[in-house]
Amino acid sequence: MNKKVLFFAIFFIGSSILLGAFGAHALKAILPIDKLTSFEIGIKYQMYSGLALLILGLSGKKIFLPKLFFNLNISGTFLFSFSIYLLCLNDFILIPKILLVPLTPLGGAMILFSWVYLFISIWKNKS
Repeated sequence: MNKKVLFFAIFFIGSSILLGAFGAHALKAILPIDKLTSFEIGIKYQMYSGLALLILGLSGKKIFLPKLFFNLNISGTFLFSFSIYLLCLNDFILIPKILLVPLTPLGGAMILFSWVYLFISIWKNKS
């Protein structure tokens, strides 16, 4: 069991449930459907990441989990999901859109690369 992995797993799962409820109730009345759909995509990816980390963190046997995978996955999930949330709420907050737009694909690429890196690391690991 890896407490650091579990901490982030629980944080991602819990906050995605909270943000999902916030989106379904508070934002439904004020956001157009396209922004609400984008908001939900951020929640889904955050939940998927949390569930995957939970499975890895609760693995009964000592699982090989490279630090680079963990750092890329956590950072990528934050960048991807939270930039989507901020972009959807851009009419209500004063963060320039030009600062947020590049964060979403960067975060998505980091998530994807984290899983590719984990695959390659496990493939090459002899133990």
